Amino acid sequence: MLKHLTIPRGPINLAADLHLPDSSAPLRTVVLSTPGSSVKEQIGANYASRLAARGIAALVLDPAHQGQSEGEPRDLEDPYRRGEDISYAIDVLTTTPGIDPQRIGVLGICAGGGYAVHTARTDHRIKAVGTVAPVNIGAAFRSFSPDGPATALDALADARTEEARSSEMTRVNWLPDTPEDAAAAGLTDIDTTQAVTYYRTERGGNEHSTNRRLLRSDSLLLGYDAFHLADRLMTQPLQVILAGRIGNTGSYDTGVQLWKLAPNPVDLMVIDGAGHYEMYDEPEYVDTAVERLTSFYANNL
Repeated sequence: MLKHLTIPRGPINLAADLHLPDSSAPLRTVVLSTPGSSVKEQIGANYASRLAARGIAALVLDPAHQGQSEGEPRDLEDPYRRGEDISYAIDVLTTTPGIDPQRIGVLGICAGGGYAVHTARTDHRIKAVGTVAPVNIGAAFRSFSPDGPATALDALADARTEEARSSEMTRVNWLPDTPEDAAAAGLTDIDTTQAVTYYRTERGGNEHSTNRRLLRSDSLLLGYDAFHLADRLMTQPLQVILAGRIGNTGSYDTGVQLWKLAPNPVDLMVIDGAGHYEMYDEPEYVDTAVERLTSFYANNL
């Protein structure tokens, strides 16, 4: 069963879907933290619906400023607010009939994996942390800066000054808008191709996913470290699931780093043959991951 929820978040509300199993209460529940640019009907729904089918309630939400959630300015990717979204979702779950407030976990996918870890460090209502192809988005953005992150921040400072003068906010693409745009830009590597194929075609595209990021987000992302103090504060059991084909997203190395860093690593799984973006919706790989996650949450929630 799918239940639409409104999550109060200070002066705004977040839109969320609670996927409920045909099981008796009180229920184990997992909050999903999804990749950058995605909305609740995409990757999160693929995992949440499968978890519910296996007896675990799963809540997936649109981040503040994105999708059907409220928040201005639109298209902001604030990593700190992304983490707070998880905690606001838990606030609601702890008062939702049928949900066991002592058995709430998180599942983070791609950038959402980093957000889930960062939140679990300090929100110990989270009792177990699952990750699939986790990315530390701050480290990723720093690696994308050819002249170094400090130089990138200088340029972003100038850009924000220009925005203030013009009263217009700049938005940039997460990905090329079409496969043809990607090819024209020379972006033909398998990971970019699969990302565009998922997000920007009927396969995984959604009308509420704009493929735009507010440029001022990038300053926040460049200064963010999803794993800061995780070795000291994130004491919850950890599951890491990695795509076996190592591509250019960095998620394999990031997952190994997280596994070595965590105080309480429980299970590490590598899915042979899978690419990062194939972990989003390819049934063979998603089903394999969810079977392992189901066991992890059953044992640790």
